[in-house]
Amino acid sequence: MDRKTPEAAGLDPVVLRDQLSELWNRKDLQALHLAAFQGFSKLSEPLEALLTILEGCPGKPKGRSHTLGHHILMEFLTWVKEHPQVTLSSLLEQQALELQQRALSLIRDTQANFADNLINIYQLNSMDRAILLLNIMKLHSLHCYKEAAALSIKLKLQKDLNMEEICVPLILQNKLGMAESFVTGDNHLEQQLVTLLDSWCHPGFREEEISKRFPHLFVTKHCMSLIHPKIVTKHIFRLVEKFNIDQGLCPNALHKRRLDSLRFLMYKRFVEKTMTDENWSDHVQYVVADDSELQIQLVELLVKYSGCLSKASQWSLRYKIPRNRLPFGVWETQQSLPSDLQQIGVRDSAKTEDWKPSRSHCKTFYQVPLTKENVHFVDSPEALRRCRNIVLKEGGIVGVDMEWQPTFGCISTQQVALIQLAVLDQVFLLDLCANGLCQHPDTIIFIRSLFSERSVLKLGYGMSGDVKCLIATWHQLLDEPLQMEAMLDLLNVHQKIQRRKVNRTQKGHKEVVVGKSQQAEKGLSLLVQQVLGRPLDKTEQMSNWEKRPLRISQIRYAVADACCLLDVYSVLSSNPAYFGLPADLRSISSSQSEKKEDKTQECQGAQGVSPRSSNTEKGLLCGEKPSEDTPPRPPQQLRVVCDNMLQGLGRYLRCLGVDVIVLENTDDHRVAAKLAQAEGRFILTCGQPFQSLRSQVGEGRCLSLDCSEKARDQAVRVLRHFNVQLTPSDIFSRCQACNNDEYAAVPRKDMARMLQQKGFLQGEDNIDHTILQQQEEETLGDILTPEFPRYVQCQWAPLSELNPDTLTFPGGAPIQLHAVPPAVLPRIPLFYVCTRCGKVFWEGSHFGRVLSMFQEVLHIAGEDTKSAAAAL
Repeated sequence: MDRKTPEAAGLDPVVLRDQLSELWNRKDLQALHLAAFQGFSKLSEPLEALLTILEGCPGKPKGRSHTLGHHILMEFLTWVKEHPQVTLSSLLEQQALELQQRALSLIRDTQANFADNLINIYQLNSMDRAILLLNIMKLHSLHCYKEAAALSIKLKLQKDLNMEEICVPLILQNKLGMAESFVTGDNHLEQQLVTLLDSWCHPGFREEEISKRFPHLFVTKHCMSLIHPKIVTKHIFRLVEKFNIDQGLCPNALHKRRLDSLRFLMYKRFVEKTMTDENWSDHVQYVVADDSELQIQLVELLVKYSGCLSKASQWSLRYKIPRNRLPFGVWETQQSLPSDLQQIGVRDSAKTEDWKPSRSHCKTFYQVPLTKENVHFVDSPEALRRCRNIVLKEGGIVGVDMEWQPTFGCISTQQVALIQLAVLDQVFLLDLCANGLCQHPDTIIFIRSLFSERSVLKLGYGMSGDVKCLIATWHQLLDEPLQMEAMLDLLNVHQKIQRRKVNRTQKGHKEVVVGKSQQAEKGLSLLVQQVLGRPLDKTEQMSNWEKRPLRISQIRYAVADACCLLDVYSVLSSNPAYFGLPADLRSISSSQSEKKEDKTQECQGAQGVSPRSSNTEKGLLCGEKPSEDTPPRPPQQLRVVCDNMLQGLGRYLRCLGVDVIVLENTDDHRVAAKLAQAEGRFILTCGQPFQSLRSQVGEGRCLSLDCSEKARDQAVRVLRHFNVQLTPSDIFSRCQACNNDEYAAVPRKDMARMLQQKGFLQGEDNIDHTILQQQEEETLGDILTPEFPRYVQCQWAPLSELNPDTLTFPGGAPIQLHAVPPAVLPRIPLFYVCTRCGKVFWEGSHFGRVLSMFQEVLHIAGEDTKSAAAAL
């Protein structure tokens, strides 16, 4: 008698799924592997059965690596390698098409690896493109914009879709990264995206244009904040560099960047008064260029900032501004100007300046211990050879610095104009603007030899920026990178000094006066002040380093920047213990962050390391532990306002239940002080605004954080400073969008009814049937009195307050139904709607991730233990 084969027996895929699910719940992966292999071999139609199993797996919609569905798919891939006869081509055409349709529905909301495997198994790329496009547009019509874009990328259908239709909703949902992925690889689409973004930077652009062009989009104030010209301009220049696109395609962004640069120059020259007239004049001419509108703006800004009509008149004459575009009084001043003042003249300071600075300058700033005769310009191959023989001497120490022309963001990476190399008693200035020197073969050979020579110690400060500019100068360094040997970046040494809380100088701190403005030292200037007693004079830092001849003050600045590295290294290496450093300074690297021990408390950023204030200073957030007189408090009792430089911190604190107002990108820093005064809030800020904000509120009410820290670490620091007792019940107790702490609970059947009422469920018969089937299994008590999540501690509003016709709350906010993907309805029994802004939330894996991130500061009571453990 013939025995039936396992294939002929045809194992029920539902039975196999239940068997695998039981093993998965028992975490017996070895038994699951064996059962999967045996079970797949017993299926009469493995490809069809796989879809049935995946469709019924819990957690399958996301296809995450820790779900049963993902594990089964991986087991099937391993099994099918041993059974190559199991292919889609072995099935009838109609049967294969039906399986492809089911697979296509399954990958709409899955992770990349999960979707890619299904695409390969069911050969979805071979389907009729019209069918594929129809599925994508169906997703798009259901407002599943991210899913539609992701599917089109996987199936390589970008060229067949309208770029704006796909990308605009993504951008307004803060998913520009997905829009970038959609266009990447197609030059035409890349240019279209940049052109679209640039159109939003036009001065005449209005948000009504988006609403008119895309009437189905729900455009909120938050959406419009995402496309503010300031933010969009940054993205445009980043994409121009990423996609290697001509800047001519973004004239609006370029104009805005130049106008912002012009305002910055006005501030530096006439408010801070930290820029010389020569430097200011050079930069203004570069920024304005031949843009007639910017030329007019220059004259207007001169009248506003300087109040000097004669200076405005000179520049208006230079650019021949029409009389009808001149500010009041400029035309009359033009007529009265003497002929010798009608042109802008810059004195030849290179000839009139003395090498030795004034006595007051010598008392205030670090001075170069060299005469002018020991400074050598390298502007020819012969001079380069003399430089090489001295600089590359075995056992030598070389201070390395570079200068380049500031471009104020109009160009991402600048080309080096001058390289300073300081040795014991002389300095060499490699003039890369000299005719032929930059591209001479000996120059690049020397640069490679300098950085790769192991017997010569090279000193620098923040050398990663210098290396980027070197690559921009010599593109061959991309193909054959520099070999970096015997390098010591004093920025890493400086950061270690700061981490050790060492704040010592040989002659103590001094107030540094530049012009009439007192400036806090930072970066290399601060290190020089801490170690050598006086800071650097940075007045010439923002010079036109491509203009020749260089002024004496420029040369003196360039020499000082390189020489000070040798002097700082000499002092640090002679007494490293005094500065809290190891005996071998070369052992210090950027990897020695020591984040767990004495983390830096400063707030100047990567290269702007500021001096640490004493622990007793009020107003500086400098301790991880709360002070003894700070009583414990729940997050709800802490009210803060976050400056717009700390928006990430604000989002984290709000997520943890803290009452947070976050300033918009367009808000002035002074808005924080007004809110703090009016509502009794603490101010959280960083960087320069701290000093001015601190003076506008009570003592200890303005706190400064480290700009270089991650937002999560900043949040932990704030919680500890205020002795906040965080519990799992506090997480998500506030709306992440508007800071409201009142929700309305909406059962699934009511959410489905609302979606249908507003037309968001049209054509979704399958989903409707699933919902109704699941609702029949729910008890009436569960629907009328939904069980709120135990970890959400907030105010609850009755659903009866919702207007059944307009679906708005008493405050006028409509429920944001457009943001609810219909695909989540079958698996989400209860939704939570903010009564102030209408944003819809539902329970997912985000709670567990937040719980894990802040586990070190959680206070878990008995009733919270179970839910917290389950989430983790």
